[in-house]
Amino acid sequence: MQLYRLGEMREKREALKALGVEHGGVSIIHKKMSLYYFMIKDLRTPAANILKQDALSIGAELAVPSGVITCEKAAFDCMLIGNRKQIEILSQKELTQPFGLKAVAQALAAHLSSPASIAVPKIMGVINANDDSFYAGSRFVAEDALVRIEQMIAEGAEIIDIGAVSSRPGAAVVEEKEELERIKPICDAIRSSKLYEKVAFSIDSTTPSVVETALQSGFVIINDITGARDSRIIALALKYDVSLCIMHMQGDPQTMQDDPQYEDVIVEVSHFFEGRIADCEALGLDRARIILDVGIGFGKSLEDNLILLKNLSHFRKFGCDLLVGASRKSMIDHIIPTPVEERLPGTLAIHLQAVAQGAHIIRCHDVKAHRQAISVAEVLR
Repeated sequence: MQLYRLGEMREKREALKALGVEHGGVSIIHKKMSLYYFMIKDLRTPAANILKQDALSIGAELAVPSGVITCEKAAFDCMLIGNRKQIEILSQKELTQPFGLKAVAQALAAHLSSPASIAVPKIMGVINANDDSFYAGSRFVAEDALVRIEQMIAEGAEIIDIGAVSSRPGAAVVEEKEELERIKPICDAIRSSKLYEKVAFSIDSTTPSVVETALQSGFVIINDITGARDSRIIALALKYDVSLCIMHMQGDPQTMQDDPQYEDVIVEVSHFFEGRIADCEALGLDRARIILDVGIGFGKSLEDNLILLKNLSHFRKFGCDLLVGASRKSMIDHIIPTPVEERLPGTLAIHLQAVAQGAHIIRCHDVKAHRQAISVAEVLR
């Protein structure tokens, strides 16, 4: 007899099938093969005591502060721990319980409804049609941009994101006319050469006239760092039947890194997405067309960025594709002092963590390196 410990398995159903487990057994057993962890904020004390007992009765657990049983406060933060089968049972059982547990049950069900696994993430290459982006290696104009686009396609990019205004902390405000003058030659060249037939193009802009110019040139994604606060951006996504990427940012590029503060960054970013998705759906934009970006480095401290990356899977509950873009950003420098030109290794580490947490799109400057790293990581998982 030989025994060895197995590592984390991403494709649990396939592993059971390969072992020869019969079909019904696969459906039952795979739900017991992963632990889920849920933080529940401000849960009313009676609800915490009920949920604790219900969790224990099925072999799950609710971690609570010591004051819960004696009702020292009206509400507490708690952590629910259980495998998928146990969480499914609780998501049904708590629907009939009082003290706000119905809302807990509904939230658990929303998380369980997200896909158990995702396809290999898409790589989004970055091209900036301006001269003040924080990374000089992303700056291109006119003919040079076309050469770089072709190179990115050859390196494995499925999407190319093009913008003409820097969004780095403290970046200067650019007038609409100037932004349009920077982007239009590239858009015209993409349209005339039909490059949109080779790769999907994304326009990184918050200016409706610039966005429409790009959409008329074959672009199929709007990447709006302000989270589509301008309803005209949503209207353009509807008019041209394209996808809309909604990013979270606290403040604006000129002030966002002055002193970002959150009580709970996961809760606040999640609440922001709930509101923006509701606004988009109210105007007729289907959720399937919405991409979410938690906005790494946009009004976030290093700790905020790390919390978002470690808990990115939370945002899969919305049923939207998740985009992460941390390419060569300053959070790497805050972890280990490194000039921007030398931050590729740190970038790959961050983006592989994002992929493991369920990111669907990785926005990066170094397409070839990301294609290799992601391909190897996928095989290992």
